[in-house]
Amino acid sequence: MQFFIDTANLDEIKEANDLGILDGVTTNPSLMAKEGITGEENIMNHYISICNIVDGPVSAEVNATDFEGIVKEGTYLATLHKNIVVKVPMVLDGIKAIKYFSKKGIKTNCTLIFSAGQALLAAKAGATYISPFLGRLDDISANGLDLVAQIRTIYDNYAFDTQILAASVRHPMHIIHCAEIGSDVMTGPLKAIKALASHPLTTSGLEQFLADFKKGNQ
Repeated sequence: MQFFIDTANLDEIKEANDLGILDGVTTNPSLMAKEGITGEENIMNHYISICNIVDGPVSAEVNATDFEGIVKEGTYLATLHKNIVVKVPMVLDGIKAIKYFSKKGIKTNCTLIFSAGQALLAAKAGATYISPFLGRLDDISANGLDLVAQIRTIYDNYAFDTQILAASVRHPMHIIHCAEIGSDVMTGPLKAIKALASHPLTTSGLEQFLADFKKGNQ
């Protein structure tokens, strides 16, 4: 399973990349605004800065929701860097645009997926990735992991090339369960990824080893 980090913070991206486990980045206008990055030129330059850090897919989101607008914005985004993946909203004009981009060889990430039907449409249109939002489904007492499992079954039934990019991942168990189900990619905060390395028995065991080593060298 590939690990993407969901952020616009360059320091976090660098830290994740330095760990040696980072495969890509997802971001959106809200995450850009959180870092104080506003204005089209600044946002475009920030995408380039991200691409210069990580050698992998970087999802850059369009703001338009109509076909012509999505195509115009997405075509421009794709020129910024070879690693850019155009992030397209799950609307009918978005599906139409994904088909257009697919024929042009432009990679896409269909975002805001909340049902298997939406995931099926995106795959039929040729989306490179689809992003089911686990955490947001959990927020309304639905099970986001069940959706990922359902999509996995459908995609395997028909050998779709579209990759499942589990988004809105909130904690390390989300990541583990996504790996068990067979999600191709997960994207989440750095803290969730780093939490995978933590276990109280590892901590106590290391403390004991160090204490015994110290005793043996006194």
